[in-house]
This record gives sequence, structure tokens and C-alpha cells, in this order.
Amino acid sequence: MVVPEMLGLLRMRCRRTSARNSTMLSGINAPLFQKRYGRDIATSEQFRPHRYIITSLPATEAEVADQSRCASLAEKGKMQSLETYVINLDGSNDRLQTISDRLSAFGIAFERISAVDGRKFDLATIPDYDAERAQSYMGRTLVGGEIGCYRSHLKVAEHFLKSNARYALVLEDDALPLCNPVELLEAALPDLEKVDPDWRLINIGNNKLKIATPLSRYGIGGHDCELVAAHYFPMTTSAIVWSREGARLFVEEHGKMFAPVDNYFRHWLTRTGHGYSFWPSPVTTTDAASEILASSGRARKTNKRKWFYAFAKQRRLMEDKLIAFIHKKRFRSAGSK
Repeated sequence: MVVPEMLGLLRMRCRRTSARNSTMLSGINAPLFQKRYGRDIATSEQFRPHRYIITSLPATEAEVADQSRCASLAEKGKMQSLETYVINLDGSNDRLQTISDRLSAFGIAFERISAVDGRKFDLATIPDYDAERAQSYMGRTLVGGEIGCYRSHLKVAEHFLKSNARYALVLEDDALPLCNPVELLEAALPDLEKVDPDWRLINIGNNKLKIATPLSRYGIGGHDCELVAAHYFPMTTSAIVWSREGARLFVEEHGKMFAPVDNYFRHWLTRTGHGYSFWPSPVTTTDAASEILASSGRARKTNKRKWFYAFAKQRRLMEDKLIAFIHKKRFRSAGSK
């Protein structure tokens, strides 16, 4: 059946066919027919016993331009499924203005997510924090700022999952993009979907990269970088990109915190795979210290470190690197299977 809205967009001709002959219905103006008789050609009682093949006449230049514009809009519509979120502590207006100006320069709209301020938390009252496991894994307990940062990223992931977006770009308010991150993702995400349809998280703000498999190169706004499978998932969470599956697993598998969120991401994705990154990273950070983690750097150095702190750290690093090397050796993209 012809959709009525299409009648005003196409210049059509109808071919009436039957078992015995075929007669061209020339001169029929479909919009005029609908206006005059109040019904569509294809649904008219007069023509119902017959079958009609609707074909469009050769397109004019204007129609070709319209088709091209529609295709372009459809392509952009795919990336409208990428939402951008900025984590910002209430009252940190200067930092919010700074990141807003940076993103505005690239034409990127974003949604602000109020950060969880954990600096005054009484950790003994936090039900989803496992101090004993933190001591075993990290060689020390966590501090309130680290709990707040972890919960802020959980909050963003939960918010993203309530949307209809397919991907989420999450920036902390000290992020400094070196190129347009959305433009980079427009180019890279289709390639990544082919390589690994089950990918979970991309770190696009890492300051180091070790044990990775190069995949594809991109040049955006003068910044050249390479998409890599990050078997030893990079630290820092200033700029990350979620898939829906990755965010879902992060939220659903959340039990009790035993490490800062970037340490957890390394622990998780080094073991499961499906973690990716860019190098050199397309996003860095300003010199401004994180307010969510304010005083945490100093506190971590004195916060009930156990005598085995150095041993726990080295054991953690060696174990993660060994797993990463094994995964690198076994890595095969979906496209190479």
C-alpha cells in the first residue's frame, strides 16, 4: 500500500496489470487523485481487483539533493545515540564553565551530572564498601573522595541506562579535549563494532598505555591517534566511553567497592577483555586538581597503609600484566574469525 505522505514527494506512474493484459495508466496525477476522490490510488475500490507497481520517474537534481540530505541526517541520527555527560561537583561553577566552553567550541552539547561528594563520608557507614578486601587488594583502605568518585561513575552509568542512547561519553570536569571527541567516535565506533560487538568501555583520557593491540588509525582536527585493544586497561577516568552492555554490567555486577574506580576498571577489564583505548589519547586533563578527590592524594599516603602495601601493589601489577600478556597473545578481532 502506498503511504499517503509519499504521494506529495514522488512523481509516479502506475501500471495496471491483470492476468490477460497490461495497460499503462498514464496521466494519473496521484496527489490530485487523492484530493479529488478522498482516497489513495492503491486502495480505491475502482482499482482494488488489480495489482499496481509504483515506480518513480527519474529524479530531478532537487530530489537527488533531498535524498542526499536525508541520508546525511540519517547518518547523524545514528550518532545522536551518543550522549555526553559531565561529572561536576555542586558549587564548582568555574570548572563547569571551563569544560562547557571547551565542548561548546566543538559544538558538543552535554548533560551535567552532579558528582557524589564523599570527602566527609564516614566509611564505617558505607554499606557497599569492603574495607577488608581493600586492604588485601590495595594494601590500604580507601578514602572518602575515592568512594565519591566511584559512586559518581555508577550514577552516570545508571543515568545513561535510563536513556535511549546507545553510547555514553563521560567526562570529568577537568578533561581537556585535544580534538573533537564526538567526531573521533563517529569515525571509530562503527569500526570497533565490527572488531568487537561486545566491547564494554573505552578509555580516551589515559596518560599511559601498555600491553595493547593496534587496530585502526584516525586523524581528527590535527590529532592523530590509534584505536587499540587495551589488554592492560589504562588508569584514570577523566574521559571514558560506555557501551550499553558495558554500563549494564558495571551497574549490575556492582557489589562492594574494594578499589578506586580506575583500579577497578583495570581489574575488571584486564580479566574479561572488551576494554579499548586510543593512543596518543585524544583527551588530557588540566593542571587543576580533582575536587572530588580533594585531599585524597595526601590521605592515600597515610591512610592506614599496611606493612605489606608495597607487596600488595607489586603483586597486583604483576598479576594484571601477566593476564594482559596472555590476552594479547590470544586476541583475535571478530572480523578475523
